[in-house]
Amino acid sequence: MYKSFHIKNEIRVLGIDDSALIRDQIMIVGAFFRGVEWLDGVMRSYVTRDGMDSTAAIAEMTRSSKHCGQIRIIMLDGVTYGGFNPVDINYIWEKTGIPVIVVMRAYPNFRKIEDALVYLPEPKKRMDIILKAGEITKVQTKTGAQPVYIQHAGIESEHAAKIVKLTATRSNIPEPLRVAHLIATGIVLGESRGKA
Repeated sequence: MYKSFHIKNEIRVLGIDDSALIRDQIMIVGAFFRGVEWLDGVMRSYVTRDGMDSTAAIAEMTRSSKHCGQIRIIMLDGVTYGGFNPVDINYIWEKTGIPVIVVMRAYPNFRKIEDALVYLPEPKKRMDIILKAGEITKVQTKTGAQPVYIQHAGIESEHAAKIVKLTATRSNIPEPLRVAHLIATGIVLGESRGKA
C-alpha cells in the first residue's frame, strides 16, 4: 500500500546519513529540509557499528522529532548504516507512516555484501533485511551526471524518482542527504580533533 500525496516544490524531506566509522557507536544525522532551499532542523542519534539497531534508531529519531508531523519523506543514504547495520525500510514506513526512499550512488553488488556478512553475527538475517528493501530503480537526476539507484517503501517508484530529481539541486545526490553527510562528517572530525 502506498501513501498518496501531491509532490510540491517545498516538500518536507528528512535526509539521514552516518558519520565515519571511527568508534563503536556511530552518529547518524538527520537534515530536515523544506523543499531544497531551507534547512529547517537537524537531529542526531547513534547506531552500533556493524550492529542490528539502525532500524529502531532511525524510527525513534524520526518519531521523537518535533518535526515528525511535517516530514513527508525519509531519505536514506543506502540501506546499511554504521558499516553493515541494515535498515528495514518497510518497518520504518509501517511504524512512522512516512514513506522511505533509499538513494545509492552505485548498483549494489549483493554477492560481495553477502561475502562480507559471513564475518558478522546473524549474516542471513542481515542479508534478508537488505534484500527486503525491494526493487532497485535507476534514476537520472541531471543530464550528463552519474545516475543514482533508489529503493522505496510506502511510495510508488515514479513518485520516489520525481522527489529524488526535485531535491538533487547541487549534485546528483539529493540535497537533504548531501547536507546530512556534511554535518555528520563535520561533527565527528571536529570531535576527533578536539580530543587529539
